[in-house]
Amino acid sequence: MAPSTSNTDNQRTTHLLLLRRNRWVPSTVKLKTTLFSEFSGAVGDLGTYIPIVLALSLVNNLDLTTTLVFTALYNIATGLLFGLPMPVQPMKSIAAVAISANPPLTIPQISAAGLSVAAVLLLLGATGLMSFLYRYLPLPVVRGVQLSQGLSFAFSAVKYIRFNQDLAKSKSGPPRPWLGLDGLIVTLAAVLFLVLTTGAGDEPPPEQPPQQQPENETPENKSRVCRRLRVLSKIPSALIVFLFGVLLCFIRDPSIFGDLRFGPSKISLIKITWEDFKIGFVDAAIPQIPLSILNSVIAVCKLSGDLFPEREASAMHVSVSVGIMNFVGCWFGAMPCCHGAGGLAGQYRFGGRSGASVVFLGVAKLVLALVFGNSFGRILGQFPVGILGVLLLFAGIELAMASKDMNTKQESFVMFVCAAVSLTGSSAALGFFVGIVLYLLLRLREVECSVFGFGSSNKVKSNVGDEETSLIA
Repeated sequence: MAPSTSNTDNQRTTHLLLLRRNRWVPSTVKLKTTLFSEFSGAVGDLGTYIPIVLALSLVNNLDLTTTLVFTALYNIATGLLFGLPMPVQPMKSIAAVAISANPPLTIPQISAAGLSVAAVLLLLGATGLMSFLYRYLPLPVVRGVQLSQGLSFAFSAVKYIRFNQDLAKSKSGPPRPWLGLDGLIVTLAAVLFLVLTTGAGDEPPPEQPPQQQPENETPENKSRVCRRLRVLSKIPSALIVFLFGVLLCFIRDPSIFGDLRFGPSKISLIKITWEDFKIGFVDAAIPQIPLSILNSVIAVCKLSGDLFPEREASAMHVSVSVGIMNFVGCWFGAMPCCHGAGGLAGQYRFGGRSGASVVFLGVAKLVLALVFGNSFGRILGQFPVGILGVLLLFAGIELAMASKDMNTKQESFVMFVCAAVSLTGSSAALGFFVGIVLYLLLRLREVECSVFGFGSSNKVKSNVGDEETSLIA
Protein backbone atom coordinates (compact mmCIF):
# COMPACT_ATOMS: atom_id res chain seq x y z
CA MET A 1 0.00 0.00 0.00
CA ALA A 2 2.73 2.47 0.96
CA PRO A 3 4.79 2.14 -2.27
CA SER A 4 1.68 2.64 -4.40
CA THR A 5 0.74 5.77 -2.50
CA SER A 6 4.29 7.05 -2.79
CA ASN A 7 4.34 6.54 -6.57
CA THR A 8 1.04 8.40 -6.95
CA ASP A 9 2.36 11.31 -4.90
CA ASN A 10 5.56 11.42 -6.95
CA GLN A 11 3.63 11.53 -10.25
CA ARG A 12 1.41 14.32 -8.99
CA THR A 13 4.42 16.26 -7.73
CA THR A 14 6.13 15.93 -11.13
CA HIS A 15 3.11 17.45 -12.92
CA LEU A 16 2.65 20.30 -10.46
CA LEU A 17 6.32 21.30 -10.34
CA LEU A 18 6.32 21.90 -14.12
CA LEU A 19 5.11 25.46 -13.59
CA ARG A 20 5.45 25.90 -9.83
CA ARG A 21 9.27 25.79 -9.80
CA ASN A 22 9.53 28.74 -12.15
CA ARG A 23 9.54 31.83 -9.99
CA TRP A 24 8.79 34.00 -13.04
CA VAL A 25 5.41 32.34 -13.55
CA PRO A 26 2.60 34.46 -11.99
CA SER A 27 0.83 32.80 -9.08
CA THR A 28 -2.50 33.09 -10.93
CA VAL A 29 -1.41 30.53 -13.54
CA LYS A 30 0.47 28.14 -11.30
CA LEU A 31 -1.11 24.72 -11.56
CA LYS A 32 -3.61 23.66 -8.93
CA THR A 33 -3.94 20.20 -10.48
CA THR A 34 -2.25 18.22 -13.26
CA LEU A 35 -1.23 19.79 -16.54
CA PHE A 36 -3.53 17.50 -18.53
CA SER A 37 -6.50 18.44 -16.35
CA GLU A 38 -5.93 22.11 -17.14
CA PHE A 39 -5.69 21.27 -20.85
CA SER A 40 -8.98 19.40 -20.61
CA GLY A 41 -10.67 22.23 -18.74
CA ALA A 42 -9.54 24.68 -21.42
CA VAL A 43 -12.02 23.24 -23.94
CA GLY A 44 -14.88 23.02 -21.44
CA ASP A 45 -16.81 26.01 -22.80
CA LEU A 46 -16.30 25.43 -26.54
CA GLY A 47 -19.78 23.94 -26.78
CA THR A 48 -21.18 27.48 -26.83
CA TYR A 49 -18.21 29.32 -28.37
CA ILE A 50 -17.88 27.35 -31.61
CA PRO A 51 -21.55 27.30 -32.74
CA ILE A 52 -22.04 31.04 -32.19
CA VAL A 53 -18.74 32.05 -33.81
CA LEU A 54 -19.42 29.79 -36.78
CA ALA A 55 -22.98 31.11 -37.21
CA LEU A 56 -21.86 34.74 -37.05
CA SER A 57 -19.10 34.11 -39.58
CA LEU A 58 -21.52 32.43 -42.01
CA VAL A 59 -24.48 34.81 -41.65
CA ASN A 60 -22.96 38.14 -40.64
CA ASN A 61 -19.50 37.85 -42.24
CA LEU A 62 -17.72 38.00 -38.90
CA ASP A 63 -13.95 38.10 -39.47
CA LEU A 64 -12.68 34.92 -37.85
CA THR A 65 -9.07 36.09 -37.54
CA THR A 66 -10.08 39.23 -35.65
CA THR A 67 -12.37 37.37 -33.26
CA LEU A 68 -9.84 34.59 -32.59
CA VAL A 69 -7.03 37.09 -31.93
CA PHE A 70 -9.01 39.28 -29.55
CA THR A 71 -10.71 36.44 -27.68
CA ALA A 72 -7.27 34.86 -27.32
CA LEU A 73 -5.95 38.06 -25.75
CA TYR A 74 -9.03 38.22 -23.51
CA ASN A 75 -8.42 34.63 -22.38
CA ILE A 76 -4.78 35.26 -21.55
CA ALA A 77 -5.51 38.52 -19.71
CA THR A 78 -8.37 37.09 -17.62
CA GLY A 79 -6.37 34.00 -16.74
CA LEU A 80 -3.51 36.14 -15.49
CA LEU A 81 -5.72 38.62 -13.63
CA PHE A 82 -8.35 36.40 -12.00
CA GLY A 83 -6.39 33.19 -11.41
CA LEU A 84 -9.54 31.23 -12.29
CA PRO A 85 -10.70 29.35 -15.40
CA MET A 86 -12.70 32.50 -16.18
CA PRO A 87 -14.33 31.95 -19.59
CA VAL A 88 -14.64 34.33 -22.51
CA GLN A 89 -17.92 33.67 -24.28
CA PRO A 90 -20.00 35.38 -26.98
CA MET A 91 -22.80 37.70 -25.87
CA LYS A 92 -25.57 35.26 -26.68
CA SER A 93 -28.51 37.65 -26.94
CA ILE A 94 -26.65 39.95 -29.32
CA ALA A 95 -25.60 36.95 -31.42
CA ALA A 96 -29.18 35.61 -31.52
CA VAL A 97 -30.59 38.96 -32.66
CA ALA A 98 -27.79 39.47 -35.19
CA ILE A 99 -28.40 36.08 -36.81
CA SER A 100 -32.21 36.07 -36.76
CA ALA A 101 -32.84 39.70 -37.80
CA ASN A 102 -34.16 40.35 -41.28
CA PRO A 103 -31.86 41.50 -42.77
CA PRO A 104 -29.09 40.20 -40.45
CA LEU A 105 -27.22 42.84 -38.49
CA THR A 106 -24.01 44.16 -40.00
CA ILE A 107 -20.66 43.98 -38.22
CA PRO A 108 -20.75 47.73 -37.32
CA GLN A 109 -24.22 47.25 -35.80
CA ILE A 110 -23.07 44.19 -33.83
CA SER A 111 -20.02 46.12 -32.61
CA ALA A 112 -22.22 49.08 -31.63
CA ALA A 113 -24.38 46.75 -29.53
CA GLY A 114 -21.27 45.34 -27.83
CA LEU A 115 -19.95 48.82 -27.09
CA SER A 116 -23.31 49.85 -25.61
CA VAL A 117 -23.36 46.87 -23.24
CA ALA A 118 -19.70 47.48 -22.37
CA ALA A 119 -20.44 51.11 -21.45
CA VAL A 120 -23.23 50.07 -19.06
CA LEU A 121 -21.15 47.36 -17.35
CA LEU A 122 -18.11 49.62 -17.10
CA LEU A 123 -20.24 52.32 -15.48
CA LEU A 124 -21.85 49.91 -13.02
CA GLY A 125 -18.48 48.39 -12.13
CA ALA A 126 -16.52 51.63 -11.79
CA THR A 127 -19.17 53.32 -9.61
CA GLY A 128 -19.56 50.34 -7.28
CA LEU A 129 -23.21 49.79 -8.18
CA MET A 130 -22.47 46.28 -9.42
CA SER A 131 -20.89 45.36 -6.09
CA PHE A 132 -23.96 46.76 -4.32
CA LEU A 133 -26.29 44.64 -6.47
CA TYR A 134 -24.18 41.54 -5.91
CA ARG A 135 -24.11 42.05 -2.15
CA TYR A 136 -27.83 42.57 -1.64
CA LEU A 137 -29.52 40.43 -4.27
CA PRO A 138 -31.32 37.46 -2.66
CA LEU A 139 -29.46 34.19 -3.11
CA PRO A 140 -32.56 32.21 -4.23
CA VAL A 141 -33.08 34.64 -7.12
CA VAL A 142 -29.44 34.33 -8.21
CA ARG A 143 -29.74 30.54 -7.97
CA GLY A 144 -32.88 30.72 -10.10
CA VAL A 145 -30.99 32.56 -12.84
CA GLN A 146 -28.17 30.00 -12.66
CA LEU A 147 -30.63 27.10 -12.79
CA SER A 148 -32.45 28.57 -15.80
CA GLN A 149 -29.22 29.21 -17.69
CA GLY A 150 -27.91 25.74 -16.91
CA LEU A 151 -31.12 24.06 -18.04
CA SER A 152 -31.25 26.27 -21.13
CA PHE A 153 -27.77 25.06 -22.08
CA ALA A 154 -28.80 21.47 -21.40
CA PHE A 155 -31.95 21.80 -23.55
CA SER A 156 -29.88 23.25 -26.41
CA ALA A 157 -27.34 20.46 -25.97
CA VAL A 158 -30.00 17.75 -26.19
CA LYS A 159 -31.33 19.45 -29.33
CA TYR A 160 -27.82 19.41 -30.82
CA ILE A 161 -27.50 15.72 -29.99
CA ARG A 162 -30.92 14.57 -31.23
CA PHE A 163 -31.29 16.62 -34.42
CA ASN A 164 -29.18 17.83 -37.30
CA GLN A 165 -28.48 21.55 -37.01
CA ASP A 166 -28.33 24.41 -39.46
CA LEU A 167 -26.14 26.70 -37.35
CA ALA A 168 -26.23 29.46 -39.96
CA LYS A 169 -30.02 29.78 -39.52
CA SER A 170 -30.19 28.59 -35.88
CA LYS A 171 -32.71 25.93 -36.87
CA SER A 172 -33.03 22.22 -36.15
CA GLY A 173 -33.36 19.75 -39.01
CA PRO A 174 -34.47 16.11 -39.15
CA PRO A 175 -33.48 13.63 -36.42
CA ARG A 176 -29.81 12.78 -36.32
CA PRO A 177 -29.06 9.39 -37.92
CA TRP A 178 -27.63 6.61 -35.79
CA LEU A 179 -24.75 5.85 -38.13
CA GLY A 180 -22.20 8.21 -39.65
CA LEU A 181 -19.31 10.37 -38.46
CA ASP A 182 -21.77 12.74 -36.78
CA GLY A 183 -24.34 10.10 -35.86
CA LEU A 184 -25.97 9.25 -32.56
CA ILE A 185 -23.64 6.31 -31.94
CA VAL A 186 -20.58 8.58 -32.02
CA THR A 187 -22.32 11.13 -29.79
CA LEU A 188 -23.51 8.56 -27.24
CA ALA A 189 -20.03 7.04 -27.16
CA ALA A 190 -18.67 10.48 -26.23
CA VAL A 191 -21.28 10.78 -23.46
CA LEU A 192 -20.40 7.36 -22.03
CA PHE A 193 -16.68 8.16 -22.15
CA LEU A 194 -17.16 11.43 -20.26
CA VAL A 195 -19.41 9.82 -17.65
CA LEU A 196 -16.93 6.99 -17.04
CA THR A 197 -13.95 9.32 -16.74
CA THR A 198 -15.45 12.30 -14.92
CA GLY A 199 -18.41 10.73 -13.10
CA ALA A 200 -20.72 13.32 -11.60
CA GLY A 201 -17.97 15.93 -11.60
CA ASP A 202 -16.95 15.55 -7.94
CA GLU A 203 -13.39 15.28 -6.70
CA PRO A 204 -11.87 11.77 -6.43
CA PRO A 205 -12.03 10.36 -2.88
CA PRO A 206 -8.88 10.54 -0.76
CA GLU A 207 -7.13 7.44 0.49
CA GLN A 208 -8.67 6.42 3.82
CA PRO A 209 -6.70 4.89 6.71
CA PRO A 210 -7.61 1.25 7.48
CA GLN A 211 -9.34 2.18 10.73
CA GLN A 212 -11.79 4.40 8.82
CA GLN A 213 -12.84 1.72 6.33
CA PRO A 214 -16.48 0.51 6.49
CA GLU A 215 -16.92 -2.86 8.18
CA ASN A 216 -18.46 -4.50 5.09
CA GLU A 217 -15.59 -3.40 2.82
CA THR A 218 -11.99 -4.53 3.01
CA PRO A 219 -9.22 -1.92 2.96
CA GLU A 220 -7.74 -3.49 -0.19
CA ASN A 221 -11.00 -3.18 -2.16
CA LYS A 222 -11.60 0.38 -1.04
CA SER A 223 -8.04 1.34 -1.87
CA ARG A 224 -8.31 -0.13 -5.37
CA VAL A 225 -11.53 1.80 -6.02
CA CYS A 226 -9.97 5.06 -4.83
CA ARG A 227 -6.91 4.53 -7.00
CA ARG A 228 -9.05 3.78 -10.04
CA LEU A 229 -11.16 6.90 -9.53
CA ARG A 230 -8.04 9.04 -9.13
CA VAL A 231 -6.56 7.62 -12.33
CA LEU A 232 -9.80 8.25 -14.25
CA SER A 233 -9.96 11.82 -12.95
CA LYS A 234 -6.51 12.52 -14.43
CA ILE A 235 -7.61 11.63 -17.98
CA PRO A 236 -8.09 14.83 -20.04
CA SER A 237 -11.48 13.57 -21.19
CA ALA A 238 -12.91 16.77 -22.69
CA LEU A 239 -9.67 17.42 -24.58
CA ILE A 240 -9.71 13.88 -25.99
CA VAL A 241 -13.34 14.28 -27.11
CA PHE A 242 -12.59 17.64 -28.72
CA LEU A 243 -9.50 16.39 -30.55
CA PHE A 244 -11.51 13.39 -31.73
CA GLY A 245 -14.04 15.85 -33.15
CA VAL A 246 -11.26 17.72 -34.97
CA LEU A 247 -10.04 14.43 -36.46
CA LEU A 248 -13.56 13.70 -37.67
CA CYS A 249 -13.61 17.09 -39.43
CA PHE A 250 -10.86 16.00 -41.82
CA ILE A 251 -12.30 12.51 -42.24
CA ARG A 252 -15.74 13.89 -43.11
CA ASP A 253 -14.37 16.32 -45.71
CA PRO A 254 -10.78 15.70 -46.87
CA SER A 255 -11.03 18.74 -49.17
CA ILE A 256 -10.39 20.87 -46.07
CA PHE A 257 -6.67 20.26 -46.58
CA GLY A 258 -6.78 21.99 -49.95
CA ASP A 259 -8.88 24.91 -48.71
CA LEU A 260 -6.62 25.87 -45.82
CA ARG A 261 -4.69 29.09 -46.35
CA PHE A 262 -1.81 30.07 -44.13
CA GLY A 263 -1.57 33.48 -42.55
CA PRO A 264 -4.05 35.80 -40.83
CA SER A 265 -6.33 38.28 -42.52
CA LYS A 266 -5.78 42.00 -42.03
CA ILE A 267 -7.14 43.49 -38.81
CA SER A 268 -8.42 47.05 -39.16
CA LEU A 269 -10.71 49.56 -37.50
CA ILE A 270 -14.34 49.55 -38.60
CA LYS A 271 -16.52 52.59 -39.17
CA ILE A 272 -19.55 52.80 -36.86
CA THR A 273 -22.21 55.43 -37.65
CA TRP A 274 -24.88 56.88 -35.35
CA GLU A 275 -27.44 54.83 -37.26
CA ASP A 276 -25.44 51.69 -36.42
CA PHE A 277 -25.47 52.69 -32.74
CA LYS A 278 -29.21 53.30 -32.86
CA ILE A 279 -29.99 49.90 -34.40
CA GLY A 280 -27.41 48.03 -32.34
CA PHE A 281 -28.54 49.53 -29.03
CA VAL A 282 -32.30 49.22 -29.53
CA ASP A 283 -32.39 45.82 -31.24
CA ALA A 284 -29.50 43.95 -29.61
CA ALA A 285 -28.03 45.77 -26.59
CA ILE A 286 -31.25 46.31 -24.61
CA PRO A 287 -32.07 42.57 -24.36
CA GLN A 288 -28.40 41.76 -23.68
CA ILE A 289 -27.81 44.20 -20.79
CA PRO A 290 -29.87 42.39 -18.10
CA LEU A 291 -28.47 39.04 -19.23
CA SER A 292 -24.92 40.36 -18.93
CA ILE A 293 -25.56 41.83 -15.48
CA LEU A 294 -27.17 38.65 -14.15
CA ASN A 295 -25.31 35.81 -15.85
CA SER A 296 -22.01 37.38 -16.90
CA VAL A 297 -21.29 39.15 -13.63
CA ILE A 298 -23.51 38.25 -10.66
CA ALA A 299 -24.01 34.55 -11.43
CA VAL A 300 -20.39 34.00 -12.45
CA CYS A 301 -19.10 35.69 -9.27
CA LYS A 302 -21.41 33.61 -7.09
CA LEU A 303 -20.37 30.43 -8.89
CA SER A 304 -16.69 31.32 -8.49
CA GLY A 305 -17.28 31.61 -4.73
CA ASP A 306 -18.99 28.21 -4.71
CA LEU A 307 -16.23 26.48 -6.66
CA PHE A 308 -13.25 28.44 -5.30
CA PRO A 309 -14.23 29.81 -1.84
CA GLU A 310 -10.78 31.30 -1.28
CA ARG A 311 -10.68 32.98 -4.72
CA GLU A 312 -14.16 34.42 -5.26
CA ALA A 313 -14.17 36.91 -8.14
CA SER A 314 -15.13 40.51 -7.41
CA ALA A 315 -18.31 41.77 -9.09
CA MET A 316 -16.64 45.11 -9.71
CA HIS A 317 -13.60 43.52 -11.36
CA VAL A 318 -15.67 41.17 -13.54
CA SER A 319 -17.95 44.01 -14.67
CA VAL A 320 -15.04 46.29 -15.51
CA SER A 321 -13.30 43.40 -17.27
CA VAL A 322 -16.24 42.85 -19.62
CA GLY A 323 -16.41 46.57 -20.32
CA ILE A 324 -12.72 46.95 -21.14
CA MET A 325 -12.62 43.80 -23.30
CA ASN A 326 -15.34 45.06 -25.60
CA PHE A 327 -14.13 48.65 -25.68
CA VAL A 328 -10.88 47.28 -27.10
CA GLY A 329 -12.11 44.60 -29.50
CA CYS A 330 -15.43 45.88 -30.83
CA TRP A 331 -13.78 48.83 -32.60
CA PHE A 332 -12.00 46.25 -34.77
CA GLY A 333 -15.10 44.14 -35.47
CA ALA A 334 -14.40 41.40 -32.92
CA MET A 335 -17.38 39.48 -31.59
CA PRO A 336 -18.87 41.07 -28.41
CA CYS A 337 -17.79 38.91 -25.47
CA CYS A 338 -18.48 38.48 -21.78
CA HIS A 339 -17.72 36.12 -18.94
CA GLY A 340 -20.35 33.44 -18.35
CA ALA A 341 -21.34 31.17 -15.49
CA GLY A 342 -21.93 28.32 -17.95
CA GLY A 343 -18.41 28.52 -19.31
CA LEU A 344 -16.90 28.62 -15.82
CA ALA A 345 -18.97 25.58 -14.85
CA GLY A 346 -17.88 23.72 -17.98
CA GLN A 347 -14.19 24.45 -17.54
CA TYR A 348 -14.34 23.45 -13.87
CA ARG A 349 -16.31 20.30 -14.75
CA PHE A 350 -13.53 19.07 -17.03
CA GLY A 351 -10.56 19.92 -14.83
CA GLY A 352 -9.81 23.65 -14.97
CA ARG A 353 -8.68 24.87 -11.53
CA SER A 354 -6.46 27.89 -12.24
CA GLY A 355 -5.87 30.71 -14.69
CA ALA A 356 -3.51 28.43 -16.61
CA SER A 357 -6.51 26.69 -18.16
CA VAL A 358 -7.76 29.73 -20.07
CA VAL A 359 -4.22 30.94 -20.79
CA PHE A 360 -3.59 27.66 -22.65
CA LEU A 361 -6.85 28.17 -24.55
CA GLY A 362 -5.86 31.73 -25.43
CA VAL A 363 -2.47 30.65 -26.74
CA ALA A 364 -4.13 27.93 -28.86
CA LYS A 365 -6.61 30.44 -30.35
CA LEU A 366 -3.81 32.88 -31.11
CA VAL A 367 -1.74 30.22 -32.90
CA LEU A 368 -4.75 29.09 -34.96
CA ALA A 369 -5.57 32.69 -35.92
CA LEU A 370 -2.02 33.50 -36.99
CA VAL A 371 -1.47 30.20 -38.83
CA PHE A 372 -4.81 29.54 -40.53
CA GLY A 373 -6.66 32.87 -40.35
CA ASN A 374 -10.18 32.86 -41.76
CA SER A 375 -9.69 29.49 -43.43
CA PHE A 376 -9.98 27.91 -39.97
CA GLY A 377 -13.71 28.36 -40.49
CA ARG A 378 -13.60 25.43 -42.92
CA ILE A 379 -12.55 23.17 -40.04
CA LEU A 380 -15.21 24.55 -37.71
CA GLY A 381 -17.85 24.09 -40.39
CA GLN A 382 -17.25 20.33 -40.41
CA PHE A 383 -16.96 19.88 -36.64
CA PRO A 384 -19.55 17.30 -35.45
CA VAL A 385 -22.38 19.28 -33.86
CA GLY A 386 -23.36 16.25 -31.79
CA ILE A 387 -20.00 16.35 -29.99
CA LEU A 388 -20.43 20.08 -29.35
CA GLY A 389 -23.78 19.18 -27.82
CA VAL A 390 -22.10 16.68 -25.50
CA LEU A 391 -19.64 19.30 -24.17
CA LEU A 392 -22.47 21.82 -23.78
CA LEU A 393 -24.65 19.28 -21.94
CA PHE A 394 -22.08 18.64 -19.22
CA ALA A 395 -21.40 22.38 -18.83
CA GLY A 396 -25.12 23.13 -18.48
CA ILE A 397 -25.71 20.40 -15.92
CA GLU A 398 -22.72 21.57 -13.86
CA LEU A 399 -24.11 25.12 -13.81
CA ALA A 400 -27.61 23.93 -12.86
CA MET A 401 -26.21 21.82 -9.99
CA ALA A 402 -24.85 24.98 -8.35
CA SER A 403 -28.40 25.62 -7.16
CA LYS A 404 -28.46 22.55 -4.91
CA ASP A 405 -27.66 24.52 -1.74
CA MET A 406 -31.17 25.87 -1.05
CA ASN A 407 -31.85 25.01 2.59
CA THR A 408 -35.54 25.81 2.99
CA LYS A 409 -38.71 25.16 1.04
CA GLN A 410 -39.26 28.91 0.70
CA GLU A 411 -35.85 29.44 -0.92
CA SER A 412 -36.43 26.53 -3.29
CA PHE A 413 -39.87 27.92 -4.17
CA VAL A 414 -38.42 31.30 -5.19
CA MET A 415 -35.60 29.64 -7.13
CA PHE A 416 -37.88 27.32 -9.12
CA VAL A 417 -40.41 30.04 -9.97
CA CYS A 418 -37.59 32.34 -11.12
CA ALA A 419 -36.12 29.56 -13.27
CA ALA A 420 -39.50 28.56 -14.71
CA VAL A 421 -40.37 32.12 -15.75
CA SER A 422 -36.90 32.62 -17.23
CA LEU A 423 -37.18 29.46 -19.32
CA THR A 424 -40.77 29.86 -20.53
CA GLY A 425 -40.42 33.60 -21.12
CA SER A 426 -37.00 33.20 -22.77
CA SER A 427 -35.81 36.10 -20.63
CA ALA A 428 -33.52 35.97 -17.60
CA ALA A 429 -34.54 39.56 -16.83
CA LEU A 430 -38.24 38.64 -16.60
CA GLY A 431 -37.47 35.65 -14.37
CA PHE A 432 -35.24 37.83 -12.20
CA PHE A 433 -37.96 40.48 -11.78
CA VAL A 434 -40.59 37.88 -10.87
CA GLY A 435 -38.17 36.24 -8.44
CA ILE A 436 -37.47 39.55 -6.68
CA VAL A 437 -41.20 40.35 -6.35
CA LEU A 438 -41.94 36.84 -5.06
CA TYR A 439 -39.09 36.99 -2.55
CA LEU A 440 -40.31 40.34 -1.20
CA LEU A 441 -43.89 39.08 -0.93
CA LEU A 442 -42.78 36.05 1.05
CA ARG A 443 -40.71 38.22 3.36
CA LEU A 444 -43.67 40.59 3.76
CA ARG A 445 -45.76 37.72 5.14
CA GLU A 446 -43.28 37.37 7.99
CA VAL A 447 -43.15 41.07 8.90
CA GLU A 448 -45.04 41.95 12.11
CA CYS A 449 -47.88 44.35 11.27
CA SER A 450 -50.28 46.14 13.66
CA VAL A 451 -52.80 47.21 11.00
CA PHE A 452 -56.33 45.81 11.52
CA GLY A 453 -55.24 44.18 14.72
CA PHE A 454 -52.47 42.04 13.23
CA GLY A 455 -49.59 41.84 15.64
CA SER A 456 -51.63 42.99 18.66
CA SER A 457 -52.15 39.41 19.73
CA ASN A 458 -48.40 38.99 20.00
CA LYS A 459 -48.22 41.93 22.36
CA VAL A 460 -51.13 40.55 24.39
CA LYS A 461 -49.52 37.14 24.60
CA SER A 462 -46.28 38.77 25.59
CA ASN A 463 -47.97 40.72 28.39
CA VAL A 464 -49.77 37.61 29.62
CA GLY A 465 -46.51 35.71 29.58
CA ASP A 466 -44.83 38.46 31.58
CA GLU A 467 -47.61 38.36 34.18
CA GLU A 468 -47.35 34.58 34.43
CA THR A 469 -43.62 34.82 34.84
CA SER A 470 -43.95 37.37 37.61
CA LEU A 471 -46.56 35.23 39.42
CA ILE A 472 -44.35 32.17 39.23
CA ALA A 473 -41.45 34.17 40.54
